[in-house]
Amino acid sequence: MTTAQVNVDELDRRLAAVREAMRLRELDALVVSDPANMFYLTGYNAWSFYTPQIFYVPLDGEPVLAMREMDALGAHRTALRYADSVLGYPETYVHRPDTHPMEWIAERLRDRGEAGRARRVGFEGDAHYFSVRSYLALRDGFPEWELVESRELVNWVRLIKSEFEIGQMRRAGRVASEAMRRAVAAIETGKPLNELAAEVLAAQARGVDGADGDYPAIVPMFMYGEGADTPHLTWTAERMAAGEAVSIELTGVHRRYHAPLARTVSLGAPSRELDRLAGATVEGLDAALDALRPGNTSAEVHAAFDRVLRRYGLEKKSRLGYSIGVGFPPDWGERTVSIRAGDDTVLEENMTFHLIAGMWMTGYGFEASESARVAAGGADVFTDAPRRLIIQEA
Repeated sequence: MTTAQVNVDELDRRLAAVREAMRLRELDALVVSDPANMFYLTGYNAWSFYTPQIFYVPLDGEPVLAMREMDALGAHRTALRYADSVLGYPETYVHRPDTHPMEWIAERLRDRGEAGRARRVGFEGDAHYFSVRSYLALRDGFPEWELVESRELVNWVRLIKSEFEIGQMRRAGRVASEAMRRAVAAIETGKPLNELAAEVLAAQARGVDGADGDYPAIVPMFMYGEGADTPHLTWTAERMAAGEAVSIELTGVHRRYHAPLARTVSLGAPSRELDRLAGATVEGLDAALDALRPGNTSAEVHAAFDRVLRRYGLEKKSRLGYSIGVGFPPDWGERTVSIRAGDDTVLEENMTFHLIAGMWMTGYGFEASESARVAAGGADVFTDAPRRLIIQEA
């Protein structure tokens, strides 16, 4: 198995695991529309997900890829499975108010006999690119079917990574580490934030020796100055000033596998409040990473972090982390396990998480995060950056 892309044996193993999960849910078929799940099962990888596309998986028999005709013609360039028989709907179905591509797809599946073979069919109701019109067209095209929300069935199969996937995530971690090094080195008084973003975006695309870069599911985010109390900000042309701090949240991507990383940089001496917050947060993150072991629950990992914060009189209301792996816009998370109170998922080796210790106060904030594998001795961290408040000369 090479680093270039997953091989056919790996894809077959994944399909078998999905079908076993379908049997347990008593599903006759599954309509997969999340581009990350389509990639996971077929290898198909293109920026075509803004128009309807699906991977139809019957419990038995040959699965079917269906997408826009212009994309179907090149599906074999990335899809290692099912590209020879891909269905491509004509251009006349694209962006029309009076018809919809899913109507055409439903007709083709009906021609293949799927109306009679399947009765209880799952669909990905929370997938970002499965629109209401797609659902309605599928429902109207197959009145015989009982359409059932699959509740992230494929995502849960993805939760435990293969050795191949762990290797891909390690490479993504190397890309993230280099992107963060370049970001920190580029921070200086007077530099606009958009120029800092350009440094990160270039490093993400370039990658490192042995690990080519890829586009991220989420753009780099920069929480700067008083805006550091607000997560998920992107960038402006504001110039960095002495005495201010910037939280950087980015990711390394290698062939769709993501390893996010966050750090906070102070341009000059930090305020007493920020320095205290950073110390408490990093201490808590260390405790959480040590608890990221097989047999512990997600809630227990969160509790390890929370105990440290409480000693400092602090509280984090948002979750501490979430599962990661393959990612496509607009999210690099898997939408399965969260590291938070009340999530009693028992951790298993080779689950992978982004632990994001983000503390957003009022007028300032601090972020530090790691991407890591659940391992017997505690977290096996994919990234490499100083786990502290980083101080640059003003």
